[in-house]
Amino acid sequence: MLSRHANDLYWMARYVERADNLARILDATQHIASMPAAFSGNGNAWDSALASAACQDAFYRSYDRASRENVVAFLAFSAENPSSIRSCFEAARRNARSVRTALTIEVWDALNGAWLDIMSFDANQMLSQEFIRFLSWVKQSSLLIDGSAVRSMLRNDQFFFNQLGKYTERADNTARILDVKYHVLLPKDQPVGGGLDYYQWASILRAVSALTSYHWIYRDSLKPWLIADLLILRREMPRSLARCYANISELLTEIAQEYGEQGPSQSAARATYARLANQTMDNIFQRGLHEFLLDFIAENNRLGSRISEQYLS
Repeated sequence: MLSRHANDLYWMARYVERADNLARILDATQHIASMPAAFSGNGNAWDSALASAACQDAFYRSYDRASRENVVAFLAFSAENPSSIRSCFEAARRNARSVRTALTIEVWDALNGAWLDIMSFDANQMLSQEFIRFLSWVKQSSLLIDGSAVRSMLRNDQFFFNQLGKYTERADNTARILDVKYHVLLPKDQPVGGGLDYYQWASILRAVSALTSYHWIYRDSLKPWLIADLLILRREMPRSLARCYANISELLTEIAQEYGEQGPSQSAARATYARLANQTMDNIFQRGLHEFLLDFIAENNRLGSRISEQYLS
């Protein structure tokens, strides 16, 4: 396959996954911001959404405060923000058009339909119920696009690069939302494990479709260290760092077999996966969760660069 085609398939999936993640961040933020004052913190929920999306600097170049209206406009609809939900669907569709013949009819129809449907949403009419409907539509559209790929594409290099983009993006998103919850969302004068902490964590777990899974695995009340364990080390959890890297390692192995050689991306993915498989939460907390997550995000970015250098450029 031509490297530019692999690049388009890889980034198509990354943009769809990013749109889904932004919808989940906004959904969690909406829940937290709508809580009674005793459970909503110090009014920094919408700023935490920007931190989770890694968009704070770009946002404050255009806006002076992180109000609900400003954050929703910037993260959901802004054409000037290349990582807004609208921009992500536009970029995903542009990449898909470049590799139209590599996609099944089902994948193209799902993605093209999502791009056409997003035009029916008015950025100026995002009242509570319409905003909830919009976020549900984004998550359903992303699920339809991804499900169409999983159910209809041949298991060849085209599929492997597409899925590789999804899991590389998902790993970054999970690490960021977990880090922001620990270090931005909970005010410094509030205790970890207190009432505010509990309600914020419940909203975060709902946002990543993990609340039911948490209770199935731990059969316990919400505890920060168990939630970190779920989202970092538990391979049963589809969005955990360990599961993402298990999938990334398998996909890169499949690609290596397709092309007949290993490379730096395979070595880097296996090394990161091995570190996650051999970690314990005690070790992570002793070192510092924030530091661990920052290092992981940097490692994930380096893997993206190696994938690009090895296959996409």
